[in-house]
Amino acid sequence: MSTQDQPTGAGKVSEAIPWRTFLESQPPGQARKVTGIAEERGDGSHLVIPALQMYCGSVACDGVCFFDSETTGAWLSHQEPRFQFLAYHCRHCMQTEKIFAVMVKPESSQSGEALKLGEYPGFGPHIPTKMFSLLGEDQELFHKGRRAESQGMGIGAFAYYRRVVENQKNRLIDEIIKVSRLLKAAPGIIDGLEAARKETQFHKAVQIVKEGIPEVLRISGHNPLTLLHTALSDGLHGKTDEECLVRATSIRLVLATLSERIVEALKDEAELNQAVSKLLQIQSVASATKSAAPPAQ
Repeated sequence: MSTQDQPTGAGKVSEAIPWRTFLESQPPGQARKVTGIAEERGDGSHLVIPALQMYCGSVACDGVCFFDSETTGAWLSHQEPRFQFLAYHCRHCMQTEKIFAVMVKPESSQSGEALKLGEYPGFGPHIPTKMFSLLGEDQELFHKGRRAESQGMGIGAFAYYRRVVENQKNRLIDEIIKVSRLLKAAPGIIDGLEAARKETQFHKAVQIVKEGIPEVLRISGHNPLTLLHTALSDGLHGKTDEECLVRATSIRLVLATLSERIVEALKDEAELNQAVSKLLQIQSVASATKSAAPPAQ
């Protein structure tokens, strides 16, 4: 695939990756060397259509699943690139669909170059629905950051995610306070969280609650607010796009993990309270029945 074969803005070709990995994890618009792209048949080389592992958001799955395709691989030529649509469906629920538009050119029987022209639904990391409760009015800013991250634009992704965290500081702390109250944390911890909420500067708020975070919300033993502050502390000054991309991805993952743990902690407490309530009702009915029963003869 020569330079003139590539659309304007395509990234430069770099180290080879497996063809399956290319489809699963490569953003559109960047040419890559790929291995395992072709298989030999009686009439020549054909594009391999591998099974893929991708996130399926259906109610039945809601997780990473295998996707299969009934697409027949195009005949490949070593002289010119080939264009093809690849349509996939989740193997488990048979409902979720994923479509790729690719351009490929083999250089040997096993390797070649590939360019993902596009995909539907759009490329990007899975965002848990539980996370949106933490985003408040900044959901659109977060989605812009996610799109920038998906396209490898680290500076843009970092800037968007940073604004989301700073704007939603109080919401994050409010949710942590809810969990702390449910878990009956020490009054001093809750007082510290409430003081942090009143602090206008994020780094000062983090210092106030450095240790005052329920264990169930810690990530690998660390305070998630401290992790966010670490990622945000140096800002954009002097950072390369690649360095910003690493930090942006870290911010997204910490926010996603924190949101899931908050939701699970609140859910577990709600389920426990419901179970206790039902047991008390059963006990009350049993006591009433026993009191109403005639005395034994």
